[in-house]
Amino acid sequence: MSFGQGGPSWGPGGTQTPDWAALADESAARNRRKRWLLIGGGVLATAAIGAIVATAVISTNKNNSNNSGKNASELPAPSDLPSDTAEPEPSFSSVAPPPPPDPKDYISDAKKDRAPITVDAFFPGKKLTMGNRVYVKGATQQTKNCAATTKGALGPILVNNGCDQVVRATYSKDGVAVTVGLAVFRTEAQAKKAARQASGSIATLSGAGVPPFCLPGSVCRRTANSYGRYAYFAISGYTDGKNVTTADKNAYATGDDLTNFTFRQIRHRGELQASAAATAQTG
Repeated sequence: MSFGQGGPSWGPGGTQTPDWAALADESAARNRRKRWLLIGGGVLATAAIGAIVATAVISTNKNNSNNSGKNASELPAPSDLPSDTAEPEPSFSSVAPPPPPDPKDYISDAKKDRAPITVDAFFPGKKLTMGNRVYVKGATQQTKNCAATTKGALGPILVNNGCDQVVRATYSKDGVAVTVGLAVFRTEAQAKKAARQASGSIATLSGAGVPPFCLPGSVCRRTANSYGRYAYFAISGYTDGKNVTTADKNAYATGDDLTNFTFRQIRHRGELQASAAATAQTG
């Protein structure tokens, strides 16, 4: 007996028991249809994803192809790109700094050489050390009577060239004495001329432990030099009256030490005033 399509099948003989074999076949058929449906759906989904990916790849390649096809002039130039301007560029003044003052300018003219002129400014202390040689300072003098500090023709030479004043100091060591006379002029030209014309000598200055030396009739060493507006003269000899000869290294060394020291003091005077002027310029 049959109930029609969709109902259970009954086995032969009318036993009213289900036909299990037929039911099993129908169940297997239904399972096969479900599997095909699932497989078909998966294939469609995979195909759809593949199409999306392919489209994206094609689109990207198209963009790259479009860019690569452009001329170099169509691409952004480096100058068109934004630059980082956060850091300020250093700036430099176009005005050059003034040159440092020349120390000699400050001891070459009375208008600039304004430091006080004293004995201690040029001959300070009680002793003078040059290398391993120590000289004791004796008598000193400062006067505006330039001629009175000289012997022979040097007095008129100083006066005729406009000498303002003379500072003298005597040093001694081991029986040798030296008197240095520093003559002050208004200009460098006057001092140079006086030193070049020098004749006679500066007068010795005894006292303060130094006996008279270079007395009339004795032979002593005389020198004349200038630097800036200063001319300096020296006379050196033995305190016992001994004559100085050209081979006398002791007397020559003493005279050289004192004249070198005098030159350094004049130059140092210019350096001090130039340094003060430079400080004022930058202050």
